[in-house]
Amino acid sequence: MPLRICILETDMLRPELVDQYKGYGLMFEQLFAKQPIAAEFSVYNVVQGHYPPEGEKFDAYLVTGSKADSFGTDPWILKLKTFLLERYEAGDKLLGVCFGHQLLALLLGGRTERASQGWGVGIHSYQLKQKPEWMSPALDELTLLISHQDQVTQLPQNATLLASSDFCPNAAYAIGDQVLCFQGHPEFVHDYSRALLELRQDFLGEAVYSQGVSSLDRDHQGAAVAEWMMRFVASDRAA
Repeated sequence: MPLRICILETDMLRPELVDQYKGYGLMFEQLFAKQPIAAEFSVYNVVQGHYPPEGEKFDAYLVTGSKADSFGTDPWILKLKTFLLERYEAGDKLLGVCFGHQLLALLLGGRTERASQGWGVGIHSYQLKQKPEWMSPALDELTLLISHQDQVTQLPQNATLLASSDFCPNAAYAIGDQVLCFQGHPEFVHDYSRALLELRQDFLGEAVYSQGVSSLDRDHQGAAVAEWMMRFVASDRAA
């Protein structure tokens, strides 16, 4: 029986990118279609106030990336925090990427803020600090496409650090068998990342922009992270 995943979409794509990429929900669906564990997805754009019907059950809830700040006070962010806390207290599994990674850390006792390191863009590499059983396929180092200026600067007290770099010390974490989050974007593809860089070139500055573009010559391991996520969700299903 396929896993049932609720994707909580926390952004709308820039108008120039909608025709080709549609939205983050679809980008995640296309990513997860490439990994071996069967799953089906329901996408709800929470910026527009859309949530799953009350009482509907999912194996996990995935919070996407967003241009918004996780520490913002927009009404839709406050409503999402309430919803996620209810899900956490009910024992549901939660997955977070970029904004979602930051929001869940903040919600569960950590700290998120504008990073003194500045913008991270392009392909970035991380050292793996732990390798749980569900982290299959096994990797020696993790590379992901990134686009962020905020970071988790303190993990929740009960979190386990999974991946780190000098630029982004808290790049991935887990909380028991319930929460799994990544700063990088497994759902991004090189062309989407390149298009974002082009649109943001002026305010990124030439040095950051050029470094980001040159890094796109490398591969990234978003497909492996997608499989890790589904294995994490499925890990205790039989029990």
